[in-house]
Amino acid sequence: MQGKKNIVAGFLFLAAFMVYGFILIYLRDFAPGKEAWIAEYSVGKHFESRLAHVHGNLFAFINIVVGYLLLRLPVGAFAAKGISWLTLAGMLMPLGILTEVLFGVPPLLVIFGGVSIVAAMVWFGVTAIKLRLPDGGAAP
Repeated sequence: MQGKKNIVAGFLFLAAFMVYGFILIYLRDFAPGKEAWIAEYSVGKHFESRLAHVHGNLFAFINIVVGYLLLRLPVGAFAAKGISWLTLAGMLMPLGILTEVLFGVPPLLVIFGGVSIVAAMVWFGVTAIKLRLPDGGAAP
């Protein structure tokens, strides 16, 4: 039953980073002092804030897709568990970007999350190449 936790976490993470996107829109368009925000929109913390938003939504979507595929494809238990956990750990990357921006935390979560999601995608890709359909043919 690997995959369900990725779908659940993916949708919740997606909702959280959508809300964060609305906060960024508020800061850019409606907040007092929005001119200062706009002036620094593409540099430093403002750029990193948008980077966290984009990667948060992307990695949430990746988790939803990976979770669905793990539920539907005949992936072995060991690979499914590893792919699932590595994909979930990938969501630490956008959280790491946020902790850098908000609290000045070193980018360890960014690195760990980035390596995890890449490893999960490579592992799933290699696993998918090896898949066989019930009729004996290779998966498309």
